[in-house]
Parts: sequence; C-alpha cells; structure tokens
Amino acid sequence: MFRTFETTLAGRPLVIETGKMAQLTNGHCLVRYGDTVVMVNVTASRSPREGVDFFPLSVDYEEKLYSVGKIPGGYIKREGKPSEKAILTSRVIDRPIRPLFPSDLRNDVSVVATVLSVEQDNPPEVAAMIGTSIAISISDVPWNGPIGGVWLGLVDGEYVINPTVEQREKSEMLVTVAGTKQKVVMIEAGANEVSEADMYNAIMFAHEEIKKICAFLKKIVDEIGKPKFEYEHMVVDQGLFDDIRDYAEEQVKQALDTDDKTVRDARLLVVYEDVYVHFEDKYPQEEYKAQIDEALYKLQKTVVRNWLMYDKKRVDGRGILELRPLSAEVGLLPRAHGSGLFSRGQTQCLSVTTLAPVGEAQIIDGLGLEESK
Repeated sequence: MFRTFETTLAGRPLVIETGKMAQLTNGHCLVRYGDTVVMVNVTASRSPREGVDFFPLSVDYEEKLYSVGKIPGGYIKREGKPSEKAILTSRVIDRPIRPLFPSDLRNDVSVVATVLSVEQDNPPEVAAMIGTSIAISISDVPWNGPIGGVWLGLVDGEYVINPTVEQREKSEMLVTVAGTKQKVVMIEAGANEVSEADMYNAIMFAHEEIKKICAFLKKIVDEIGKPKFEYEHMVVDQGLFDDIRDYAEEQVKQALDTDDKTVRDARLLVVYEDVYVHFEDKYPQEEYKAQIDEALYKLQKTVVRNWLMYDKKRVDGRGILELRPLSAEVGLLPRAHGSGLFSRGQTQCLSVTTLAPVGEAQIIDGLGLEESK
C-alpha cells in the first residue's frame, strides 16, 4: 500500500514514500529532500552463502547524470564506472549500517541507492543514508537500526545542519555524522584547522539532529515495518568453544604477543593447524571446521579484550595511549615531481605527485558543481 511520511530536516521538507515501486524487494523507499530524490532498494537472499565466514553485504550508491540534466561526455553517452565520490559515499553508508546486522548473519544483502534528481542545496548523499536506514528498517532483513545521518558545517561561528552550496563555500568544516539514537557511530570530517572543542561540539550538535531523525524513522517502522525473517545462526557450540579455550588459550596468547604482524599471523597459523589435528577425532574438519575457526577467532577477541581491560596493553605490547612509531620521508623518487613515504608501525603509504598543464585537466562527469580536476 502506498504511504507517505513527512518531516523537516534543516528547515527543508523530507518526504518518505513507500509501496509504489519495487514491490518485490525486501525493503524499498523513495526519499524526497526538497527537489533531491533518491530511491533505495534492499534485497536479501533466502539462504546463507555457502563457505563464507563473514557477512556478505554490498552497498552501491549509483549516480545518474540525468539527475542534474547532464549527458555523459565522450563517445559513449551512458553511465560509466562509479565516480570517486560515489565509491566514497557507498563506504560512508556501509560503515554505520554494517555493525548493526547480526554478527552471525551469512545471507547476501544488497543495498542500492539510486540518485534520480539532485537539488545541490539538498545533498543526495544524506538522503541516500537516511533512505538506506528506512529501507532496511521496514524490510524483513534482521537489523538493529535505525540510524540517521547529516552533514554539518560551521558558518560565521554557527553550526549548520546540511549547509547549502553557498554556506559550504564559507564553512570552516564539512563533517558527515551518522549514528543511532544512543551514540555516534561514524564520522567523516574535513575542516580548516578548527579546534578540538569546536569539532566535538559540532558532532554533539549533529547527534541531536540524528536523534530526531531516528525517532521519525522509528514511527515509520512501527506503522509499516515487516517482521524480521529467521535465518541460520552461525553459533559456536559452547562445549566446542570451552574445549578449544582450555587447550589453546595459552598458545593463542603467545602467538598474539608480538609487535610484528607477520610473526603473529605465522604463529596463529601453527595454532590453527595444531587445533585441527588435536580435535580431529572429536570435531572432524569436514563437519566442524567453520565452527573451530569461529571459536579460535572468538578466543583471540577474548584474549585481546582482557589485555585491554585488565592489563591496559594492546596486542603488540603498547599502552592504551601509546602510538606506533611514526616516520615520514620525502624525495624518494628522482624523476617524479614529488614523492613521500609515511610509515606508522608496519603500515605504509607511498604518495607520488606529477604536475600537468592546465590544458590536461580531467573533465569530471558527476552530480556536483565541480566540472574539472
């Protein structure tokens, strides 16, 4: 049945439509934020994917150039691969929603947010995040939502929710904040060297708006939400976990207690093989390998958590407030215009810069106002 729900966000109308389109999906909504329109569809497989020990979730934010009245440039007059902005937006949506699914869910879940119309003052990225939250919440897919999300700016000393294009040009920061009613779960920030206090207060200001969004979404779920479907739980047998913990806990501690990740991985591989052999008669691999792997992973988390809580140390021996060794070098490559190597422990990033004339600027086919780069 077709339903509409309306509220305001940053003083602009936010309208949610359900029941008109995509009726074969598990969950669907059309979000209208001013003249910005985003369609979000959620689908899930009926059975878990075989042989995986993770939750197979995919999130796609799909930009359509017709949404801003553009035709793609070049010879092919149709959409190409996702833009950099689209990929980053997919990740920003993925981050806050993924932890709210059951940890033992192994059914494929697909979220597709399609941008149909864009009014630049009303960001489609925010509409897509809110639409994703609604579509999953009212679907029959198990999920512990809803979440809300906003952009936040600092204009003339005042915090602004979802700043307009004009306000963004003057803003000292542009922060994406997502969260549940209880807590902030994701922050994506860019700022002009604002103070920690300003950033903290901005996040808290955004969370107050997110609480209102979550309350609005909860009312929608109460009215039209579907019962959540039952799924095959990936639960580790308590007896099996106790046996593995009693046998391998000290080995796991010794394997984890190093600041070299390659050494740690090699040690854990030996522990895994030893556990497989030791319990082959009681828990044969053909039947129990997935459960043994899950039990060993759970045991590692238990060991690490106990170290953090009671010994106040991390896996590599660092204290809670101690950073990994940091280093930075420049000028590594003689022919590039610029190069730098940044290292934090064993994590490294090599950056290389090449300059080109203005005539070689990249023409951008995107939904924003930027046309070249």
